[in-house]
Amino acid sequence: MADGPAPAHPGDTSAARVRRALSRARRRVRRAGVDYFRGDASDWIAFAALATLVPLVAVLTLLLPLWFPPTAMVLPVLAGALLLRPSSLVLLYAASAAALAVESALRGPYADGPGRVTPGTVLVVGAIGAAGLLLAQFRARVGVPWRGGQSMLFDLRERLKVQSRMPALPGGWHAEMALRPAGGQSFSGDFVVASRTGPAKRTLEVVLADVSGKGMDAGSRALLLSGAFGGLLGSLPPHEFLPAANGYLLRQGWQEGFASAVHLVLDLDTGEYELLSAGHLPGMQRCEGTGRWEVKEAEGPLLGIFDTSEGAKFEGVRGQLDHGDVLMLCTDGMVEAPGRDLTEGMDRLMGEADRLMGLSFAGSAWRLIETVARDLNDDRALLLVWRE
Repeated sequence: MADGPAPAHPGDTSAARVRRALSRARRRVRRAGVDYFRGDASDWIAFAALATLVPLVAVLTLLLPLWFPPTAMVLPVLAGALLLRPSSLVLLYAASAAALAVESALRGPYADGPGRVTPGTVLVVGAIGAAGLLLAQFRARVGVPWRGGQSMLFDLRERLKVQSRMPALPGGWHAEMALRPAGGQSFSGDFVVASRTGPAKRTLEVVLADVSGKGMDAGSRALLLSGAFGGLLGSLPPHEFLPAANGYLLRQGWQEGFASAVHLVLDLDTGEYELLSAGHLPGMQRCEGTGRWEVKEAEGPLLGIFDTSEGAKFEGVRGQLDHGDVLMLCTDGMVEAPGRDLTEGMDRLMGEADRLMGLSFAGSAWRLIETVARDLNDDRALLLVWRE
C-alpha cells in the first residue's frame, strides 16, 4: 500500500505530523534499500551520471588530447557494463558512439596527432563495449543484482565457512578443522557440519563430506548439502543420519549427485565413539599408550548411489579416545596422488602427524595440509579431535 499524506486528526500538533512524516520517509528508504540489493531499483541515476560523463570525456579529448586520448571513452563504457542493465547500456553505447563521431568530425578527416580518432580507437572501444554487453546480459539472465551482485558469491562462501565451524568443547577436548579448495579457489566440495547433541549436549556429532567434483563445480552442491546435513544432524538418532542423507541425495536427481561422508559420534564424558561411513576414507587414531596409529574403517555405500531400502547398510566401527589420543579424519584429496595408492598416502599423513606431536597440537590441521597435500589439485579437508 503506497504511503500517502496522513489524514488530519483533531488536536494534531506539528511535532506529531513531523514524526509521522519521518516514519513514512524511513519506510520509503528501507524499501528502496531492499530494491537496491535485489536489483529491482531503477538504474537511472547511474545512467544519468555516465551519460553526463560521455560528453565530458569528449570535450576533454578535444581540449587536452595528450592527457585524454579518444580511447578514454572506454571509461564510461566499462563503468556502464558494471552498473547498468542491458537496455540502459545500449543507450549509453549509442551516446559513446555519437561522441566519437563528433570528435572525429571536429578534428577533421585528415587531422593528425594524439587526439585523432583512428579505426583502432573504434575497435578498442567497441570490443570493450561488446564484452560489457555480454556481461550485463549474463547478469540479467541469471538474475544477479545489477549492482553488487558479486557480494552474493562472497555471502555463499562465508555461509560455508560458518557452517563448518566446530562447536565449543568442554575442558580437555579439542577439535580443529582445516579446508583448502582445489586450485586456490574460494569454493570446495569438501565440508564439515558439527553439533553438540544428546542429553546435556554431551555428545559431539561431526560429519565430514566430500561431494563429487571439486572447486567451483562442487561448491554449489556442497552448500546445499551442508545446509541439509546440518538440519538432519541432531534431529535424528545417529544411525539414521546417513540413510536420511542418502535419501536426500537420491531425491535431487543430480547427474553427479554422489558424495562420500563419515559420521563421528563421540561421547564427551567417556571418550567412546562410533564412526559410520558412506564410502569414505577410514579414520585414523593415534593411541598415546602405544604411540601407534590404528585405522578405523567402517563400511557403507556412497551417498546418492544405492537406495538403502534395497539392502545397503552403513556399518559403524567403535573406538575409545583416552587422554592423549588423537582421531584424524580426512578427504581423499589429502592422500590421493597420481602413482600413489591410498594406503601409502595415509601412511605418509600419519607419519607427518607424528612429527607434529609435542607440547601443543594446536594448528596441526593447517600444517598437515601444507606439508602433505599443498600442491595437490583437489579439495582437501582434515579434521582432528584430540583429548588432553
